Amino acid sequence: MKISYYHQAKEAIAELCRIADLPAGSILVIGCSTSEIIGQRIGTHSAPDVAKEVFDGLYDYAREAGIYLAVQCCEHLNRALVIEKEALPFADRVNVVPQPKAGGSMATAAYAAFKHPILVETIRADAGLDIGLTLIGMHLKSVAVPVRLESNRIGSALVVAARTRPKFIGGARAVYDDTIL
Repeated sequence: MKISYYHQAKEAIAELCRIADLPAGSILVIGCSTSEIIGQRIGTHSAPDVAKEVFDGLYDYAREAGIYLAVQCCEHLNRALVIEKEALPFADRVNVVPQPKAGGSMATAAYAAFKHPILVETIRADAGLDIGLTLIGMHLKSVAVPVRLESNRIGSALVVAARTRPKFIGGARAVYDDTIL
C-alpha cells in the first residue's frame, strides 16, 4: 500500500526534529517542488492539491512540536518566505501574495493556512527540509550540518535535510559546550 504524501511529510519532519533536537520556538525552513513530488521536472507541473497534503503533514507536526515553519517561495518571488507573524514580529516584510505559478503551490498553501502570514526576503532558520532540491541553504544559519534522513522521499522527490549549530570561535585555548553541537 502506498503511503500518503501527508504521512511521508510528517515522518520526514518528525525525523529531522528528533535528530536536530529542535526546541519549541525554532524555525524550520521548507523548500518544496510539487512538480518533483509527482515525478516531473522542477517548476513544470505545480500541484496545489499535492502541496496542501504535504503542507498539512508538515504543519500538523510543527504545531504539535511548537516550531515555526518558514515556507520558501520559488525563484519568481526571489525565494521569499511565508512565515507566521508571531515567529518574527519585527521582521522587514515584503508585499506579495504567493500563487501556484508565482511563489509556488507550497507557499500558496502556507499563506492560506497560517493564521497571520507574512512574507520576508530572508531568514536565519535553525533547520530545513528541502523537498525536490529547491535550494534552501541561503535561509539557514551560518553553520549548516547535513542530516541524513531515512524518510528521504516524498513521492518521487528527494528530501534533503539540515540542522544548524553555533559557530566555533576562539583558538587553541577555547572550550566548547558539547550540549549545543
